[in-house]
Formats: sequence, structure tokens, C-alpha cells
Amino acid sequence: MKHRRNGARVVAVAAAGVLLAGCGGSGAKTGEGPDPKPSGSVRQAGEPADPSGTPGPKKPEETKEPGALPSAYEFTPDPARVPKTAAEARRLTRNAALGEADWTAGMVRGTPYETAGTWTVLADSCAWSRSALPDGVLDSFTRRLDVPAQDGKGRVRGSVTVTVHRTVEDADREIKDTVQESFRCPAQELGGGQRLSGLMSLQFDQKDVRNADASLFEAGKFTGPGSGGTQDYVWSKSRIGPVTTAVSVKGAEGYQNSDLLRIAAEGGAKVLYRVELELK
Repeated sequence: MKHRRNGARVVAVAAAGVLLAGCGGSGAKTGEGPDPKPSGSVRQAGEPADPSGTPGPKKPEETKEPGALPSAYEFTPDPARVPKTAAEARRLTRNAALGEADWTAGMVRGTPYETAGTWTVLADSCAWSRSALPDGVLDSFTRRLDVPAQDGKGRVRGSVTVTVHRTVEDADREIKDTVQESFRCPAQELGGGQRLSGLMSLQFDQKDVRNADASLFEAGKFTGPGSGGTQDYVWSKSRIGPVTTAVSVKGAEGYQNSDLLRIAAEGGAKVLYRVELELK
């Protein structure tokens, strides 16, 4: 029975993660109008050209629907725009990180609002701590943004982190190491009485990722001061070139998992788009 439950959770994580992997950054334009309709003077395939029954022109081949996601991720950073120094990296991380008006309507600053120039480390005890940036990282910058408690619902806590590595290989190693951390530590201590449990991570097949070079998704449960009990937790991490982005959302009373996925998908897509703007 335990094996069956775990299998069901893997499927649930995979299904939820599709939402995050498929959300377009620059590849998906929003706000597009409806598909253009043929002019009344244009005949459709098979319609007679005149009363004699002569076939009209063939129907043109269908084009891609406006705003449709690309079939593959094909963005290549401009080498001249890729940070090579810590100062260049700091400029990118600040420009790409989301602010109060950038994520979703009504968000406010969390506490602490910003954390810069440090690196999180998961100890053998499965407790997180912060240390100096490793040699392979030029900069890492985090902002915390929350949906405030309102209308009988609790406070949803979100965060977005942008990290610039020295090389693509270093950034890709961060993605792979993150997947292994949830297997090594399915329960993790965040500090300040906050705790994650039941964590499962999934790295997506590249063919399923439309807005980054690599992406992963993690889900579990969250408890901590002010959480109102055990809540859902979702987290995603992606890579474009040597830059990684991470978005986490901790649930609250009155929110469904689907609500958190929507918030995380929106933040993830927007920060990836901003990274592209910095690298193009």
C-alpha cells in the first residue's frame, strides 16, 4: 500500500508540474485577440468558384495559433550579455527578480524582503543554513512577496531567487543537485520553526519544457508559525544558460493546491522572461 501511495504522489507531482513547465515566458504572448476570421469574399476549400461548379482555390495551410507555445525552447543568450563579473551578475539578478507590482495583483513585501550575496546549504541533518557564495556563483538574490491575509484566507508566502553561475555546467549542476536533495531529505528544517515534509522533486524531460533550458518541480507540505496548520507547498527551479531561477509558494488557510500552482506558474514565467530580456 505504501508503494502505491508513493506512486500516486509521483503522478500527482508530475501532473502539477506540467502547468509550471508549460507556462511560456517570451514564448507565450498573452492578451492576444481571437483568431482572425476569413473575409466574406474569400471562398473556402471546395466551394464553387462560380455557378458552373468549378472548384475554387484550395484552402491555405493553417498557421500556428497566435500566442501558441513553441514546440521547443530555442533561445540562445548573447555571449556579450552573459555576466562575467560579480557586478554584472548583481545587475542582472536585481533587474530580473520580481517586485511587488510584477508578480500577481495585491502582493506585498515579505519579511525579510531581500536577501543578497549568500548561498543556502542543506546539511546532513536536513536543516538549511546560509553561507558565503561558492566559487562557481557570481551572485544570488532573493525577494519575498506575499499575498496578504484577507477575506477569511491566510497569508500566502512566496519567494523568487535569481542566481548567476560562472558557467552553464555549474548552473546545470545546481538543477541536478536540487532533485537529489528531496530524495535525501524528504523532510527539511527551514529555520524559525518552519518545516517542509513529504517532499518530492521531478526534473522534466527537455522536450516538455517550453520556456527554459531545464526545469524541475517540487511539492510537499509546509508548517510554521502563522501557517494555520499543515499547508501545501510548491516550488520550481529553471535554468536559462548560466542563470537559474527559483519560485516557492507556501500555502495558507483557504487556498487550494491549484491556487498555489497558478501563483507559482505566473511568477516562474515572468521571472524567466525577465532573465531572457537581460541576456538577449
